[in-house]
Amino acid sequence: MNHRGVEFTIAKTAIPAVWQWQFRIGDRIRTGKTETRIDLLAIRRVQLRIDRELKAIGRKTA
Repeated sequence: MNHRGVEFTIAKTAIPAVWQWQFRIGDRIRTGKTETRIDLLAIRRVQLRIDRELKAIGRKTA
């Protein structure tokens, strides 16, 4: 999937309602897990995390 030019992946784990995600911005790879039964909510949470990372990078370069 793609959000604001950042490619990310999200997948179910063996544990019910737990999703594992990963994305890369530049040379930094971020991974994590989120807990929800709704797949669209898991995707949205990853998108929000990407937004936070991009905002932090923007503050550092400004």
